[in-house]
Amino acid sequence: MAAPSEFKPVIVGFLCNWCCYGGADLAGVSRFQYPPYLRVIRLMCSGRVDLEFIFRAFAKKADAVFIGGCHLGDCHYNPEGNYDALGNSFVAKRILENIGINPDRLRLEWVSAGEGIRFSEIMHEFGAKIKALGPFGSSEGRDVGGLLDGLKAATDLVPYFKLVERERFRVSKRTEDGYKEFFARPDYEPLFKELVLDKLTMSRIMGALRGGEATAEGIARKLGVDGAEVARHLLLLSQQGMVRMDGSQAQVALVA
Repeated sequence: MAAPSEFKPVIVGFLCNWCCYGGADLAGVSRFQYPPYLRVIRLMCSGRVDLEFIFRAFAKKADAVFIGGCHLGDCHYNPEGNYDALGNSFVAKRILENIGINPDRLRLEWVSAGEGIRFSEIMHEFGAKIKALGPFGSSEGRDVGGLLDGLKAATDLVPYFKLVERERFRVSKRTEDGYKEFFARPDYEPLFKELVLDKLTMSRIMGALRGGEATAEGIARKLGVDGAEVARHLLLLSQQGMVRMDGSQAQVALVA
């Protein structure tokens, strides 16, 4: 009987051309070993890593996503392109968590072109963590199909997320502490839930309806969302004329 094969994670890495990619190259040239799990995509700037890139990588069943950029203050563009990467990572982690994907599967690090050892150490640590989590979907305890549906809904809403970020979530203090303070503000979470997460949940509910789910209980089960939350969104959708409901049997149907 064949022994079970060892799990070898697939980690999609978006690396900044000027710094982190150079650090990875230095690690190789200097023979600083690290696990061979990383699939490198070289970009000119970590700020170029769009939310859609992250969601699509997971949709292709990557086990993790790594973003590597220049140290803050050393970006070759703006010169604050990596602050865009920092903001996107905060937002992406919250959206992944809402879908049901462990946000620890996404990691952002700053690595200079001269930090080959640091790059090697980070990949050893991150690789071990993802190996411990297991394949995409396993640590989440969720059906992979449901997670993929959530990623599709999130990807479809990326233009909307960008609009909301530009109009409501601009960080005025472009420092690492400024970003941490902004995303820790007491008024941020309820506003983010209202403008982003609720919109995403409604989109996922509509997707479940189109996929054949016909009851509030079935939708809650499929999405891994609290039943009361599903009921609240169904009521809002019905008030907007997007869903027709039969309250006696909690049946729902898409309005033609």
